[in-house]
Amino acid sequence: MNDELFDIVDDNGIVIGTAPRSKCHGDPTLIHRTAHVFVFHPDGQRILLQLRRKDKDIQPGKWDTSVGGHLDHGEDFETAALRELKEELGFSGTAELEFLFDAKIRNEIESENTRVFSLISDGPFSFQKSEIDDIRFWSFEEIDRELASGGGAFTPNLCEELKKLGRGCL
Repeated sequence: MNDELFDIVDDNGIVIGTAPRSKCHGDPTLIHRTAHVFVFHPDGQRILLQLRRKDKDIQPGKWDTSVGGHLDHGEDFETAALRELKEELGFSGTAELEFLFDAKIRNEIESENTRVFSLISDGPFSFQKSEIDDIRFWSFEEIDRELASGGGAFTPNLCEELKKLGRGCL
């Protein structure tokens, strides 16, 4: 796995240094930044989710936000979101990203300041097989059924983001 260099930020998002990915994942004192994108189908009734590869170091084999990735050293949130759309979904169209919310993810493995955007698109998509096992649009009813059963198929980050969208893991 390549050891990307991330900007380290304080709790307010001010850059205070850099660290390699390998140190950030495993040391929750090193707050770094990520950009996520929810891709909504034009029908307004479905959200594209990605199934993380089973060999990922964090949350393998779970359904997650449509697109998510770390900001490269010196990169801003929107640039990272657009880059990740292209890398993870092969999205080559003009993206009209809409800011949704900021989130602070804190757990025993890592600490991330995340900016979440939305995009309306039905593709075409060509997902990054080295990172993702599958993608598919989930209806709100399917999401609600999974959440009602405990949300075990979803990453904790996705559950938190769904709460901010008016849904959430029980």
